[in-house]
Amino acid sequence: MAGTPGTPRVLRAMNDRAALDLLLEHGPLSRTRIGRLTGLSKPTASQLLARLEAAGLVVATGTDGGRPGPSAQLYALNAGAAHVGALDVTPERIVAAVADLAGETVGTFELPSPARRGPGAPGAVERVVAALDGAVAAAGLTRSALHRVVIGTPGAFDPHTGRLRYASHLPGWHSPTLLDELAAVLPMPVEYENDVNLAAVAEQRLGAARGHEDFVLLWNQEGIGAALVIGGRLHRGWTGGAGEVGFLPVPGAPLVRQVARVGSGGYQELAGVQALPALARELGITDLPPHDEPAPGRDPHLGPALALLGRAAQETGGPYRQLLERYATALATGLAAVVAVLDPEVVVLSGAAVTAGGEALRELVGTELAELAAARPRLVTGEVQDQPVLRGALESALSATRDEVFDTSR
Repeated sequence: MAGTPGTPRVLRAMNDRAALDLLLEHGPLSRTRIGRLTGLSKPTASQLLARLEAAGLVVATGTDGGRPGPSAQLYALNAGAAHVGALDVTPERIVAAVADLAGETVGTFELPSPARRGPGAPGAVERVVAALDGAVAAAGLTRSALHRVVIGTPGAFDPHTGRLRYASHLPGWHSPTLLDELAAVLPMPVEYENDVNLAAVAEQRLGAARGHEDFVLLWNQEGIGAALVIGGRLHRGWTGGAGEVGFLPVPGAPLVRQVARVGSGGYQELAGVQALPALARELGITDLPPHDEPAPGRDPHLGPALALLGRAAQETGGPYRQLLERYATALATGLAAVVAVLDPEVVVLSGAAVTAGGEALRELVGTELAELAAARPRLVTGEVQDQPVLRGALESALSATRDEVFDTSR
């Protein structure tokens, strides 16, 4: 924030930000209500609202005519004062979304991956632009209207080299010039973040991790990964690879060597969804539940695994219950190593496999973790289940954009 602390300009900017945050939290408020909540006098609150209205950050909207006494003018955040974009990139598709300053999603677009990849197929840059433009058009905007874009991908871009690491399964995203090419075609600031980290941002802002400064999010879908939040901030590691727990060597799985080349590790082999069909056969389960065929590019094990977990979560005995118990032990085995190192207050379980296993799986993992780890974090299921990566990307973009737009001292 520009200016010297304590000067009228800075104090005005602090009051402006406090009022904007209140409007964001509570919705439309009267001048009197804003004054009470901020501790400002009526004249100062009036000057503040006039200043924010002139800046295009606040709009007058209706009155509180339903209350006793004279009706009062209400003021609301001008949600259209800024917009942000977000993309969730996976091997099979890119989902893009646009949100206004209040956090409401106003446009979405999904771009499937091409059935064939090769000469002439659109590259990563073209696909990002097409997906983003689709969401922008759905919002009735143009690309230049976006203040910031956050892109979530598997793996992480190494901050020292700019190259994507830990995501060999994402074709077309490993060029050393990719970030420069994207910067050349996108006019707004663009940030890149690991997809599991963004799921943690969504839980921290909107879900099960609200109010917690130290937590781990364990993601279990087509792959196993983790997000580490320490002191309220994401811990990314030296190369961006913090949380790539699928590579952990764990008891119960063969020791995997050359993990970067193989693209897997002991924990992934033990507790990834790929292990569930073989575990079912080992337990004599032959009446496999029906499942949807995977979309092109998706792990073919995911559908059968989710069907198995969904059926197992409903059983109280027999081989399906044994499957759920053994899978819970596998999940707790790797999680115990993470807990031993970080000692988090909370562990959030997220991803399609956790959703399929439900409360029954969470309880079993908690029981096993209590046996395997000395620390006792609270184990909870993620609450943001509708596109958590995309929601986290929007929340990340909104946080930075609000800091810029709400700073009236600039």
